Amino acid sequence: VQLQASGGGLVQAGGSLKLSCETSGRIFSSWIMGWFLQVSGKDREFVACIRRNSYSTYYADSMKGRFTISRSDAGNTLYLQMNELQPEDTALYYCAVGPAFSGDARTYRYWGQGTQVTVSS
Repeated sequence: VQLQASGGGLVQAGGSLKLSCETSGRIFSSWIMGWFLQVSGKDREFVACIRRNSYSTYYADSMKGRFTISRSDAGNTLYLQMNELQPEDTALYYCAVGPAFSGDARTYRYWGQGTQVTVSS
């Protein structure tokens, strides 16, 4: 299983970005696709996740409202629409897949390489 995240970049405060994560390999239809972020020197933090076999979503409380997770109908591509970005959103954003509908990073089995999002003030 491989995951390839893309779409990061430099954006001004108040701007938007849409991240994508292409997956390949055999991933169970019941598995979960999620986004995490990591600020340098800190632990990886859960953003949101979505089921591959439905459109059920789960967000970290702090991410509700500005961030929207979605996936392709086939469940092979994961997206994260980020609006009203602020400098504190600056981080490396990772996509991941795993069996649990959870915000616990330990339950995710496969990870992408991360895409950097930098928000300038």
